[in-house]
Amino acid sequence: MEAPKLVAERILANVERVIIGKTEEARFALVTLLCRGHLLIEDVPGVGKTMLARALATSTGCSFARIQFTPDLLPTDVTGVSVYRQGTGEFVFRPGPIIAQIVLADEVNRATPKTQSALLEAMEEHQVTVDGVTHPLPRPNMVMATQNPIEYEGTFPLPEAQLDRFFMRIHLGYPSPTDEVLIMDAQQERHPIETLGEVVTPAELVELQDAVGRIYVDPLIKQYIVSLANATREHEAAYLGVSPRGSLALMRATQAYAMLAGRDFVQPDDVKLLAYSTFGHRVIVSPSARVREIDARQIIEEVLGRVPVPGVRARGGT
Repeated sequence: MEAPKLVAERILANVERVIIGKTEEARFALVTLLCRGHLLIEDVPGVGKTMLARALATSTGCSFARIQFTPDLLPTDVTGVSVYRQGTGEFVFRPGPIIAQIVLADEVNRATPKTQSALLEAMEEHQVTVDGVTHPLPRPNMVMATQNPIEYEGTFPLPEAQLDRFFMRIHLGYPSPTDEVLIMDAQQERHPIETLGEVVTPAELVELQDAVGRIYVDPLIKQYIVSLANATREHEAAYLGVSPRGSLALMRATQAYAMLAGRDFVQPDDVKLLAYSTFGHRVIVSPSARVREIDARQIIEEVLGRVPVPGVRARGGT
């Protein structure tokens, strides 16, 4: 297999044929996929959330399924259902859309908590259990969930336990005026997603995922990550800090990011760059701090300013 960096660049270049001007966001989405995690995309409608999921699935040759979450969606509509066949007198499992390699959970906060909880086992254990029978999900596997942050009527906010299961949260945001013109040019005749092809196979993607764990993380880097997590738990404006799952997510994210950069070791700058995307949705701001218009980003930035950065050895020196 060729160098992981070259393979990753090929995937990103293909995705950017569809998602224009969002290089860092596309890179973070790929980092999440390489770490076998799940991605939460929180943004307003029409900025390319669905297209990012489709482009990533097509580029990696993964099967793709889309679930439109609505208030009347049932858990079995997500996981699947056992159907009785009169001819054989047996129950046959009819898989739901969650049993795909890349699943888009569109407007996930529109479904009831009962239906949202149907995602929990799939996201954490990479399997679903229906009528007492466990069905493994295919590899690779990732849930990309979207939600609209400004629409509250008819929605059910994701509970902290479910937010914590998302490896990373990103915001696409509006494109720049120049990029918006480029998007118009690209879609003048037809959408680029229609001509997008596969650039790596799912088997190659699994090899990339396995390679992430071999990226070296210095003990000082690990201590730095733990210190950042502890600082969020002790921050005066935080009602709930980052969980150990969040610390592990940040470490894995830095490994994948270093691999995409062509390095076999993690630097403190990787930690700083990825801290908000992996920690931000795990920090719950206290009610009193929310009144003062303090948000999770401010808490993360303050924590990064307070915790000392490791020295030369952790930067890849000797």
